Amino acid sequence: MKPAPFAYHRPTSVAEAVARLAEYDGAARVLAGGQSLVPMLNMRLWRPAALVDINELDELDDVRLDGHRITLGALVRYAALERSPLVAERLPLLARMVGHIGDRQVRNRGTVGGALAQADPTGELALACLVMGAVVTATGPGGTRRIPLSELYAGSYASTLEPDELLTAVEIPPQSRHVAFREVCRKHNDFAVLSVATTGDRDADGRWHDVRIGLGGVADTPVLAGAAAAAVTGTALDDADLEAAAAAALEVVDPPTDVRASAEYRRHLVPVHVRRALAELRAAPSR
Repeated sequence: MKPAPFAYHRPTSVAEAVARLAEYDGAARVLAGGQSLVPMLNMRLWRPAALVDINELDELDDVRLDGHRITLGALVRYAALERSPLVAERLPLLARMVGHIGDRQVRNRGTVGGALAQADPTGELALACLVMGAVVTATGPGGTRRIPLSELYAGSYASTLEPDELLTAVEIPPQSRHVAFREVCRKHNDFAVLSVATTGDRDADGRWHDVRIGLGGVADTPVLAGAAAAAVTGTALDDADLEAAAAAALEVVDPPTDVRASAEYRRHLVPVHVRRALAELRAAPSR
C-alpha cells in the first residue's frame, strides 16, 4: 500500500517547525528518521494531514557536554551514539544498549527524538533514558518546557507531548560507573519481550549505592523497579540480596499479552532476568 495524500513541509528552524505543527491543529506528524512513521503511513494506519520534516534542523543534530550533563539533540542517530567517544566515556548504559536497537539500517536512520516520542514500551532508548534520569526539552507555541522522562508517557505509544510541540533534546545527568543490561527477544534485533537495565556504584568496602533498575516490555511504559533497587542498596549484592530484589521487581509489572509473548511468560521472566542483571552488575570490574 501507499500512504494517503498529505501536505509536506521541510522547515529550516525549530520556530518554523512548531508553527507548521500548530497550523494543523493536531493533524500533522513530525518526520525525523521515519523508522516507525513511514511503515504506519504505508499501511494507512496513520493518515495525517501533513508531515513536518525536521531533517534540515542541524541545531538538533549534536552530542555535547553542557557542564556536567550530556545533551543529545533530537536528530542524533543511533549510529552516531554508537560512534561517540563522549557517549562511551560518560554514558556507559546507553553505549551498552544502543547496539540492541533494530539492525544496522535502523540505527543509521533512527533518531533519539523519534524513539522517545514514539513511546514504545519495549523501546531500548526510552528504558535507558528512564534509568539514567533523563529530562527532555520540548518546544511549542507557548515556549520551551522540560519534562522528566518519568513524566513523558501517558501509556503505550502515548506521550504527554502536545500535538504542536517538538521534542528538541534530551539532557542526561552524570551517571553511575557500573551498568548491566539484559534483553529477551524472539530473534536477534526483534522487538523486546523483556528488557532489564541497571546501574550503580560500588564503595571501597564492596557495598553498592545509587542502584537503579528499569524494566521494559512489562507494562504500558518502561518502569523503574524502586523497591527492587532499595532491596540491594547498601548491600554487597550477595545471592540473597539478588533474590530479594528479583521478587520485589514484580511489584511494578503489569505485562501485556501480544504476538511475542503472554503476560504469564513475561511475569515469569522478570525475576529471572533481574537476578541475572544484578549478578552481571556485581561482576563488573572497577572502572
